[in-house]
Amino acid sequence: MPDETRSASSLRTCQRLFEQPEYIKAEVIMVYLSLPTEPDTSALVLRAWQDRKRVLAPKVSWNQRRMIPMEIRSLTDDLTVTPMGIREPVAGIPFPISLIDLVIVPGVAFDEDGNRLGRGRGFYDRFLSHAEFEGTACAFALDVQMSSTAIPMGPLDRPVDMLVTDEAVRHFKS
Repeated sequence: MPDETRSASSLRTCQRLFEQPEYIKAEVIMVYLSLPTEPDTSALVLRAWQDRKRVLAPKVSWNQRRMIPMEIRSLTDDLTVTPMGIREPVAGIPFPISLIDLVIVPGVAFDEDGNRLGRGRGFYDRFLSHAEFEGTACAFALDVQMSSTAIPMGPLDRPVDMLVTDEAVRHFKS
């Protein structure tokens, strides 16, 4: 997908998310810092700060195979790029998982039931399954990432509660 198309579609996805009650009510949001080939979350982060929300980004602990939520206050300062090409906070104090209202979840593909195909390491599945997490898991994607066939799910895979794309909003949480 050309960068201009991805950028415009990402902005439409952001606009749809901003209209959702889950975003409006959220005080603390954890957002993935997008890779160049993913829907861009930069506008989401900037708007969340304008809306006086606390914004967290995951820091990966490869040894413990988990993500640690840390507050960020800039998209340039105090961030690093891991050997896997992922931007994350350099350091900080872990934020309590129980206080996170909304987690913006990446993925390669999604189906109509809220199942997602991630990057294959299970970091988001483990995070969203944490006993203390009571917030909403929201996939942030482009409509071209929707799969017409069911995505196979394993016993440790965790579907999202809602999915926002540049074309639609889907809710799965009962």
